[in-house]
Amino acid sequence: MPRASKTKRDRSREAAREAVAQAGTIPGAPSEPAVRGRGSDPFSAELRRREVLPLLVLHLITEGPTYGNQLMERIAGMTEGVLSVNPNTMYPLLRTLESDGLISGEWEHPERRSRRYYTLTDAGREEYDRLVGEIRPFLTSLSHSIEEIVKEVYG
Repeated sequence: MPRASKTKRDRSREAAREAVAQAGTIPGAPSEPAVRGRGSDPFSAELRRREVLPLLVLHLITEGPTYGNQLMERIAGMTEGVLSVNPNTMYPLLRTLESDGLISGEWEHPERRSRRYYTLTDAGREEYDRLVGEIRPFLTSLSHSIEEIVKEVYG
């Protein structure tokens, strides 16, 4: 039986995962690229696998129109640099989210293409709600694990 072709959503998730695979770094961690399927850092690898970056991007866009550099700065600030995102990760992710109809982008000055501001679409709101529900248990578990490590080591 022939294999069914991938849906647009499957392709979108694959592209987003590829972009996210380049996103997470932890200060002081080795800088060489991770071997596919075996992250060099289990913490950031798990953040990437769990689609945390698309969740953060959609979340920040729910707060109002925003642009790529602003998203990168806010994510780095919110995670205190644990999850740093570079333009080679952010912009392909934004293009994927836009082509999938989850966000809509408009140039601030179309004739100069200075900044592209993104807003959430109805489909983006649905995807955001899905990711919020899907990722919450992982983030809660991660938070409790870190809290336990801190208690154990520092009392």
